[in-house]
Amino acid sequence: MNGWTPARVALKMRFVMKKILMLTAFALAGLAAAQDTTTPTETPTTTETTTDTTTTTETTTDTTTTDATATMPMSASDAFGKAQEYAVQADVAYPVSFYDRTLWKAAVDSAYVAATTEATNRDYNAYLAQLYTKTQWWINAYNAWDKLGELNDTEKEYASLSAAKLAYLALQRGDMEGARAYVEKGMAWKDSASLQAIMKRLM
Repeated sequence: MNGWTPARVALKMRFVMKKILMLTAFALAGLAAAQDTTTPTETPTTTETTTDTTTTTETTTDTTTTDATATMPMSASDAFGKAQEYAVQADVAYPVSFYDRTLWKAAVDSAYVAATTEATNRDYNAYLAQLYTKTQWWINAYNAWDKLGELNDTEKEYASLSAAKLAYLALQRGDMEGARAYVEKGMAWKDSASLQAIMKRLM
């Protein structure tokens, strides 16, 4: 090289090497940046959406189980006990006793089950007649007392009351003969001021 001294040659070589190193560095930096900006796969997001769905399929077999005892017929003694329980609750719950009150209906119906299951049990039949009278179901009360035959003093009062009520209703609808029959039957059980008053209207 004409005019090139060893010192200038060395300087030129150093300049060329520095430029090569700088270009290499830029190339490496660009490659690294390209690797950092590549989009990741979306498989993690899809796996996150597949949450455990077994918790949404809880079994409800408990709500469909049936109590075996509920399908069994109630015994007469059990029905009699239920009737007494319902009657006590009804006395507290209602100021006036009528069959269409829920607890009184339950008491009468249970007593009916007891009386019909053991038709020869006088206690069951007497209690049913008492509940008929208590709930003012007069015709059923009258028939139930009449069916019992011999009555004690308390039962005679209940029976006489049912007869007096039926006699009054018969009188109201103009059934004089029916009213007289009820009055006579009631007096046979136990005479009362109500029966005497109705009898006077029949004379």
